[in-house]
This record gives sequence, structure tokens and C-alpha cells, in this order.
Amino acid sequence: MTGRAIVVHDLLQAKAALAAAEALAVPVTLVSAEGASATLGPLVFRSIVEAARAAHPAADVDILFDCGDRPGHAAAALRAGFRQIRFTGRRRAAEALQGIADQLGATLRARRPKALDLSGLDDPESACRAWLARG
Repeated sequence: MTGRAIVVHDLLQAKAALAAAEALAVPVTLVSAEGASATLGPLVFRSIVEAARAAHPAADVDILFDCGDRPGHAAAALRAGFRQIRFTGRRRAAEALQGIADQLGATLRARRPKALDLSGLDDPESACRAWLARG
């Protein structure tokens, strides 16, 4: 992962995070909500990130998609092209997924990074600027 992590829940938050990263010329990692694969799905999150990237093409962004303990969701995220996956499931499933991830050049993570969560913030871009400026 590159850059500080920011948890985004929708397109407006993703755009705010990338606007701040672009303005500060620093890398950022957009992180889905915890267990987002169960409610959002990898293709929806990918669409959110792609739309935010289109609005802020100079932003240096990495993505972490959270699949919780669902191995099928993690496999789907890998097939969808995600290269950073959080998976907290059973060891055997993690080992199998790690084999797939290795073949694809992806990384499976058990822990979430320290991150700014934009949920419920009135001014997410200002919060992102402050968070990213701290380095």
C-alpha cells in the first residue's frame, strides 16, 4: 500500500479523498468499509474508485477492498482485478486465496490499516487534507 489510508463509503467521499491527495501531491489508499464485499461488492466499489479517478486523474491512488471472512467474495474481488484484499477467514481458505493472490501479483491482508473513516463527516475533503498532510 502506498499513502495514508482513507475509508470511503460512496463516490462523493472517494472524490473528496482524491481531490485532497491530488492537491497535496501525496499518495493515498482508498479502503472500502469493513466487510464491504457483503453489501457493496467488488464491481460497485471499483466503479466508485474509477469515477473518482476520472475526476482526479493526477491523484496517486491505491485500493484495499475488504472481504471480511468471506472466501468467495475475496476470490471474486481477485477476479475483478483488486490487488489489495483484506480477508479474515479461516486459515485454510486464506492459504488457498494466498495462492491465487500470488499468481495474480495481489496481496492478501488480515488487518486493516490505520485509516481516516469519512462516514458521517460534514466536510470530508478538509478532513482528508488534514489527515494526508500529517504524512
